[in-house]
Amino acid sequence: MPQQYEGILPIIKPTGKTSFSLVAQLRKLTRIKKIGHSGTLDPFASGVMILLIGRQYTRLADKIQSEEKEYRATIHLGITTDTYDTEGVSIAHSPYIPSTEQVEQTLLQFQGTILQTPPMFSAKKVQGQKLYELARKGITIERTAVPVTLHITLLSYHYPQLDIHVRCSKGTYIRSLAFDIGEQLGCGAHLSQLIRTKNGCFSLDDCCDALQLADATYDWTSYLKT
Repeated sequence: MPQQYEGILPIIKPTGKTSFSLVAQLRKLTRIKKIGHSGTLDPFASGVMILLIGRQYTRLADKIQSEEKEYRATIHLGITTDTYDTEGVSIAHSPYIPSTEQVEQTLLQFQGTILQTPPMFSAKKVQGQKLYELARKGITIERTAVPVTLHITLLSYHYPQLDIHVRCSKGTYIRSLAFDIGEQLGCGAHLSQLIRTKNGCFSLDDCCDALQLADATYDWTSYLKT
């Protein structure tokens, strides 16, 4: 395949698609096996994902992955799930309704650099084993909290829905943030919607549409950066 089909491709991952399915689709389109990414998105999430096509670009994965990311997150208060998001099983309910002032004060506690514990339902490895593999067996183990840096803006709050904008450092779990906010508020919570609006220097406006990749007339290559 011609060299111009290698490069950095910012793409909008749709809800319901796995990150790997986009990699597989690009491999079929380009016939290039060496395709990586700079960080996955959960299937229920959508937004900016950076695909790296070709060996010289997959080498940039660590560099791009270390850059800040931005999200719009919707947190559902009052219901806690085992996965901290909509894909899990409800494990707790609370009738408690926090005030707007309580929400604002709680968000202040998550500004700047904090320690965050990765969720059990995650691909993070502990002693060589992925946490979600243990979680699916009903096994919970101790996880080491790691420092992450957050800048949170309250967008709207109409119970039970809390909408926030998050700018964060590498390794931040927005699902864990939703869970921790619910715990701090005393009502529990889970992440009900997540859109990655920016990854490093790439925003939604810079991305090609994954839903149009199957259309032979769609020029996805115009979004390719070399």
